[in-house]
Amino acid sequence: MTTTLPTTAPVKSARSKPWKKCLLTLAASLAFSGAQAEVNTTGLAVTDTTVKVGILHSVTGTMAISETGSVQAEKLAIEQINAMGGVLGRKIEYIQEDGASDWPTFAEKSKKLLVNDKVAAVFGCWTSASRKAVLPIFEQYNGMLYYPTFYEGLEQSPNVIYTGQEATQQIIAGIDWVTKTKGAKSFYLLGSDYIWPRTSNKIARKHIEKLGLSVVGEEYYPLGHTQFNSVINKIKLKKPDVIYAIVVGGSNVAFYKQLKAAGIDMTKEKPLVLTISVTEDEILGIGGENMQGAYAAMKYFQSLPNDNNKKFVADFKAKWGKDTVIGDVTQAAYLGPWLWKAAVEKAGSFDIDKVRAASPGIELTTAPEGYVKIHPNHHLWSKTRIGHARADGQYDVVFETAELIEPDPFPKGYQ
Repeated sequence: MTTTLPTTAPVKSARSKPWKKCLLTLAASLAFSGAQAEVNTTGLAVTDTTVKVGILHSVTGTMAISETGSVQAEKLAIEQINAMGGVLGRKIEYIQEDGASDWPTFAEKSKKLLVNDKVAAVFGCWTSASRKAVLPIFEQYNGMLYYPTFYEGLEQSPNVIYTGQEATQQIIAGIDWVTKTKGAKSFYLLGSDYIWPRTSNKIARKHIEKLGLSVVGEEYYPLGHTQFNSVINKIKLKKPDVIYAIVVGGSNVAFYKQLKAAGIDMTKEKPLVLTISVTEDEILGIGGENMQGAYAAMKYFQSLPNDNNKKFVADFKAKWGKDTVIGDVTQAAYLGPWLWKAAVEKAGSFDIDKVRAASPGIELTTAPEGYVKIHPNHHLWSKTRIGHARADGQYDVVFETAELIEPDPFPKGYQ
């Protein structure tokens, strides 16, 4: 049966207004759905008011001494971003998981965050072993990891933004400084037994030998190792100009206390101790009196006098207590949420592919270290600084490169 519409003009009645309202509501709903689709095209945990991210660090086990500061920094950044209105009008909610200083646990937790929780980004890991454990998962499920630790380089992933330094920005510049400034000619390489110390020392050895200098010893010990008297005796016999130390986590407490107990006074610099792994966070456990006189090659120290850093240190202490300290990795962890926010807003979307495409060229002029910029290889331009450890657990900055060093994770001749 066909219904014939009247040919006369329709009579306006009160019943026509609800239809208009329905049409307007439908149009608004479709527009809103379109807006939602634009900011979230990958099934992420994004609503009209919130976005979920993950925090994945060790808060238990031997690495907790190093990673606790990263957790604190990321939470502070998230709190500050939310206070400014969030990201694309959405407040950040975080889901925190504990990697427990165990690489399989890191892998398990990263899959949970990406697959079950559908987080838009993850801020996490510390050791290269933990990063290597989660990397295949981030690449398989197309997640985005912001990794804060200085590391050995020799990696570049579309699913990782590396907010710490790679080897050429830390190892090579640090060795150049100690040879030119201190006249060092012989080195004893010491590290924890996993990928970062071993690969870093491989690069260090090649650079030392390239300079025509010598490596007189090289030793590695398991994570959590606490008996260093044997290697300290070897060091005393070899008499190197420099102990190049890449011991990490809780092992640092034992190593530096035993070094001092063995009569090695680092303030006399015979031998000089140069570390690329002991930040102010670790010194809390080691004790400033046991680190005094050592040198560290990093891009950030809490004592940096710039205005950005003064505000960051004040904010950090206001949230976490006046006795807390801030090390290089803690600062790099703080950068993660801010760099992610900038990339999301540049992309106009939380979509992983769009955020990735928007990341190169992102600048952060408010960084505590002074200034950072994301390179197309997903690492940051940064300076190298040398700190001299004080008895109070802080470092005096005695050197910094004049210019930012371009990241080069695959340096020719060092692979």
